[in-house]
Amino acid sequence: MIYKSKDGDIDLAAITRLYPAAVIEMYGEVAEMSLEWMEGNGDKVKLLHYVLVFDLTPLSAEVKEKKTLVYETREELIDAMTEVAQFFDN
Repeated sequence: MIYKSKDGDIDLAAITRLYPAAVIEMYGEVAEMSLEWMEGNGDKVKLLHYVLVFDLTPLSAEVKEKKTLVYETREELIDAMTEVAQFFDN
């Protein structure tokens, strides 16, 4: 299963985890936070953008391999998640 993203093709059969996140800045540090965390703390941090992370790291590997797609709005992220989910419905 190949997902054709705006940044290139991603082999969905190779992913070990798939998750959305909000990328925030707080006290000069940048971090990925869950969307749930962002909903409760969005007024305390600076939102930089949203990401959809395709973790391709084999379970036994130490070196992380992932593909991250960046979205400016939550709506764009949700649209991408919906599009990717269609591959798993089949």
